[in-house]
Amino acid sequence: MCAFGRQVSVDWNAFGYTDGSSAGCEQTVSLSSLPVASLRHKAPDTRYLRMLTIYDSDNPWTRRQILSAGSLAVGGLSLSSLIAAESTGRARANLPSVLTGKSVIFLFQQGGPSQFETFDPKPNAPSGTRTVDGVIQTSLPGVLLGENLPQLAQCAHLLTVVRSYQTGNATHNIRPIVGPESLNANIGALYSRVAGATHPVTAMPSNAVLLPQAVSSEIPPGEGRGDLAATGTIGAAFAPFVPGGTGQLLQNLKLNLSADRFRERQDLRQQLDKIGLQHTSDPQFQKVDRNQQQACDVLLSGSVARALDLAHEDPAVLARYDTSRYATHDGWRKVDRGKRGYYAGHARSLGKSLLLARRLCEAGCGFVTVHSGYEGVWDMHADGNNLNMHDGMQAVGLAFDHAVAAFVADLEASGLSEKILLVATGEMGRTPHINRQGGRDHWAKLTPLLLYGAGMPRGRVIGQSSRDGGEPATDAATTAHLISTILQTVLDPAELRLQPALSVISRLADLPPIPGLG
Repeated sequence: MCAFGRQVSVDWNAFGYTDGSSAGCEQTVSLSSLPVASLRHKAPDTRYLRMLTIYDSDNPWTRRQILSAGSLAVGGLSLSSLIAAESTGRARANLPSVLTGKSVIFLFQQGGPSQFETFDPKPNAPSGTRTVDGVIQTSLPGVLLGENLPQLAQCAHLLTVVRSYQTGNATHNIRPIVGPESLNANIGALYSRVAGATHPVTAMPSNAVLLPQAVSSEIPPGEGRGDLAATGTIGAAFAPFVPGGTGQLLQNLKLNLSADRFRERQDLRQQLDKIGLQHTSDPQFQKVDRNQQQACDVLLSGSVARALDLAHEDPAVLARYDTSRYATHDGWRKVDRGKRGYYAGHARSLGKSLLLARRLCEAGCGFVTVHSGYEGVWDMHADGNNLNMHDGMQAVGLAFDHAVAAFVADLEASGLSEKILLVATGEMGRTPHINRQGGRDHWAKLTPLLLYGAGMPRGRVIGQSSRDGGEPATDAATTAHLISTILQTVLDPAELRLQPALSVISRLADLPPIPGLG
């Protein structure tokens, strides 16, 4: 190791430099001593300029790991985000009329929830088709839900249930969050492309993904069956912020600061200036200097850190969201997902994840994906890997019911019900017929969909399914309709049409919304 100081550790090979005395070794240098001359030899490969991890050496943030984010996360301070920060910030400043001021929380039910055991139980269908459990009367006359959703039944007069939605997909992936209908980008990236990568006042990233580890380090880390940070052709600068996520952590550059120095934003910026990027003639580096302040604000913003810290939440509200009571003592270990801790992890994280999503929206985030379904806890085949429908709804449905009902009650009490849209659905539904083991298999023609808030009609059941619950009996709602509905909630399509650079997103927003929603 070539040691010149104590503050910065640099692996120059990872930055694409292969000449000079610093090549092939890790250096620890002071910020003021970085060999700027080395930067002039070769333009860096920006794929590797991904990670600035800030550590408090006196008190490592192992509990929340607020800034330990992947290469695409804003918390990672990627060079592409730095370079794009100026233009995206300017885009938000110039397009205030495009934004409605509303936010979206997309609760993704990975695995494919059953329409029968949730919002369309079909109690009069033959045995083997209708819900495996009983039904419960809701606050809407004549409207029934599966009996494992008692709290949602009580607030059904506030909800929109869509019984004619179909994803057209019967395989495990992360549609409709990411798929052809969203330009193979996380839907939040579409919003972020218009709104800018960060909020201009709070520095909150405009697009975020919450996995279970965002709220707890004591449960198995979650991930989707696909890249939830995908941006397609939208651009990596608009990828979601993933607090607590591991991502592709690169230890190329570590800046070790005490807690006091970490809080001193200007001091940090002055030290970053000494790296010398502004001295190079490369046009990309010239942009970096102008955008350092915005990027550092994302890292150091008190608003961001406060929003991520549930310790700042009212304890009574936090207790109401807590779904850990639904984690059984054995964790449903009779199947592999239970042995891996997925059902218990879902139960212990879902409520707090929704609360954290609400806090991020309050701080300026426009789109939050909540994914506590691991690799698919809603997948209930009744095989060695998955629970049957009855046990699965006990393991997963009860926590879902509690968390969403707590979210609805919270937004009603706090006056945020017109500001935040909640979308809850999965990548597919389940078969009309129960299999021999008591499970249901993959189904593309009908998928349960729940909407709440931000102007969605209250107490409405939209569309109808066929008698066997297998497909829409009225006009089908598709993923294109859903994405259009989401975009029309957060963006003004008429204003968006006036921006030629955003035409690809405008075309998605101009598609018809969910049939029957208006």
